[in-house]
Amino acid sequence: MTNLFLMKALKITLIFQICLFPLLLTGCWDRIEINDLGLVLATGLDLTDDGELELSVQLAIPMAMGAGQGTSGGQGGEGQATTVEKVTGRTIFDAISKLQASVSRRIFWGHNQVIIIGEELAKDGIQKHMEFFVRHPAPRLRTYIFVSKGKATDILKVVPDFDNTSAEVAREIAKFQVGMSVTLKELLQMLSEKASGAVLPLIEPEKEEQGKGGLKVNGTAVFKKDKMIAQIDAKVTRGILWLRDDIQLGAIILDPKEAEGHISFDLIRSRTELLPKIENDHWKMIVRITTEEDTVENETNLNLMNPEIVARLEKQLEQKIEERIRLTLEQVQKELKVDIFGFAEAFRRKYPRQWAKVENQWDEKFSELDVVIDTKAYIRRPGMSTTPQGMPEEEVQQE
Repeated sequence: MTNLFLMKALKITLIFQICLFPLLLTGCWDRIEINDLGLVLATGLDLTDDGELELSVQLAIPMAMGAGQGTSGGQGGEGQATTVEKVTGRTIFDAISKLQASVSRRIFWGHNQVIIIGEELAKDGIQKHMEFFVRHPAPRLRTYIFVSKGKATDILKVVPDFDNTSAEVAREIAKFQVGMSVTLKELLQMLSEKASGAVLPLIEPEKEEQGKGGLKVNGTAVFKKDKMIAQIDAKVTRGILWLRDDIQLGAIILDPKEAEGHISFDLIRSRTELLPKIENDHWKMIVRITTEEDTVENETNLNLMNPEIVARLEKQLEQKIEERIRLTLEQVQKELKVDIFGFAEAFRRKYPRQWAKVENQWDEKFSELDVVIDTKAYIRRPGMSTTPQGMPEEEVQQE
């Protein structure tokens, strides 16, 4: 009797499992094949003459990219890896809706690598246009942001020499950190700080004779609140990087006082500390910079194995860095009166009560701030050679 009961129970269990398994094997009912997606690689935002938003998207052409023979272009012809589509709208999503109506594939933003903001749109204000890229689940916060000199769509249409797409070129330039490099997340953090300004790298096409070209970062766009108020050249940008502790790569060419020729140094590492001080209602910011350099060229007759010569060169390096920073402070602090260095946050953290009294007038306070530069430079290695190459030993300056 017991065995019969067990057999019936086993039979019922088996029937139940057979009925249940098909429910677990229904598959991905809502899946979308990659061939049905229009992959956005780069986005351009411009302002039309009518005050509308012009959206440009660089879409991948999978067959061309898979063949490894693609180049970026504007019309998506034979052999091109991308095509650039443009549409206007009142908002980004309005423009996207219009674009989707003319594109046969579902537009997908998960592969968007860069956002290029046109010069005119940057002057008009950018904060409201970042809303879509933050609220929509597909775009990524690590997307790199640039301001173009001219129209953003022109950047997307650049045909690069070495890479498949201009989006890839812009992304690699940002990752290499030759100049300013800012992600969407970092931009939002800068815009959210009431007393501080924002900065974005300026990007422009670099044309070549054979019809192709590339892109280059050439300076910095400075924002007050969310509107671009100035463009700063590459030389002053180096000072901004020093002050923001963002400098990663750097070449310094020194003309020694005691010899003819140049000595080139390559940055190993650098650290910048902001030390705010308030004494007797006198506000002061001490900027302490410690940098380490490698010697990569020596066109002089100086013997870089002599510690006394190296010590003198280190002092000259410190003076050169300070001159660069002073040049930046003169333009940004005195002329533009916008804090893009993080001075406001440093004072807020250390002196919250005093900061609360000047918060609403920080631009004026910032322009009057006493800034002390304390730089320490160290030449760590003389390079692969000890003395100048190809120079007779008796001509080498030993002291």
